[in-house]
Amino acid sequence: MKKYKNIQNKALITLPFLEIKKRTVNFCVFLVCLCGVTTFAQVSLKADTTKIRIGEQINYQIEVDGINGIEFQKLQLDSFRKLEVLKSYKIDTLKNKLIKKYTLTSFDSGRYMLPKQMVKIFSRPVFTDSLIINVSTVAIDTIKQPIFPIKAIQKQSLNLKDYTKNYWWLLLLLPIIGLIIWYFFIRKKETEKERIAKIPPFEMAVQQLENLDKKLLWQNNKTKAYYSELTDIIRTFIEKELKIPALESTTNELVNAIKKTNNSNKLEISKKTVLKLKDLLQEADLVKFAKSKPFANEIEMHRKYATLILEGLKAVEIKEIEKENTTEFVAENKIESPNKKNNVE
Repeated sequence: MKKYKNIQNKALITLPFLEIKKRTVNFCVFLVCLCGVTTFAQVSLKADTTKIRIGEQINYQIEVDGINGIEFQKLQLDSFRKLEVLKSYKIDTLKNKLIKKYTLTSFDSGRYMLPKQMVKIFSRPVFTDSLIINVSTVAIDTIKQPIFPIKAIQKQSLNLKDYTKNYWWLLLLLPIIGLIIWYFFIRKKETEKERIAKIPPFEMAVQQLENLDKKLLWQNNKTKAYYSELTDIIRTFIEKELKIPALESTTNELVNAIKKTNNSNKLEISKKTVLKLKDLLQEADLVKFAKSKPFANEIEMHRKYATLILEGLKAVEIKEIEKENTTEFVAENKIESPNKKNNVE
């Protein structure tokens, strides 16, 4: 019985000891595994060069053995901030390795140290080695290479995109300007032409003669210009009234054409009007082509001839209209006369 109690007491004592021993063994195994993982996941760096000239590039990469539980940190540059990151590439996987690549450069000569870079493996920081980078200047041979003067600033020509980007408001302004120009200039000119076209030829010719008198051409020794404008006014009036190509005809052709029109249509143009027209046109031909210089009283006489010619041709038109009205009136009376006779009977 005593032996049984002793065995039971020993069992009670050894149970806690075994539990502690088991926990200790498990903890040691965990430490060994953790150390194995950390020793297995090695971190290294590579660079294609450590010596560059100003502006050249360095391909720098960090390699980590393993894939799981790895965190890359932000790249730490030199303390002077002379090294620059041109490009940071995405993490690449190659044969159970993680690779982080960078492209570096520098635009200042000197010796710069890229510090140790930290990588976390299962939240445990692991560091790479530091790297010394030498940046040298480009040697310039000023003896063999001539020094050229500084070039002036060159202006770059603008394309369509630049105009639309900088001057887009012109696209809205141009239609408004176009409407203003059309309304105040083109439309006014059109209405002015329509108004002039509605003026009777006789009134238009009279106005033109008055404007010619105001210019004082022959008084300022511009006799040729005076006679040219005077005859153009008369010829234009004849062309509109009698439908004769007066502007393209010579003096003799125009006079003969008026005579033929007068005889064929019985316009009753007086001989005095035709003679005055012929005298005026012949004198204008002498002034324009023979350099004739008429006296002042002759010029004033020809000016009066112009008014008389207009009035003579205008009277022909009025008589023709009156004649047409009388023939229509007689024809109507002839039609109505039989009815009147019947009514009387």
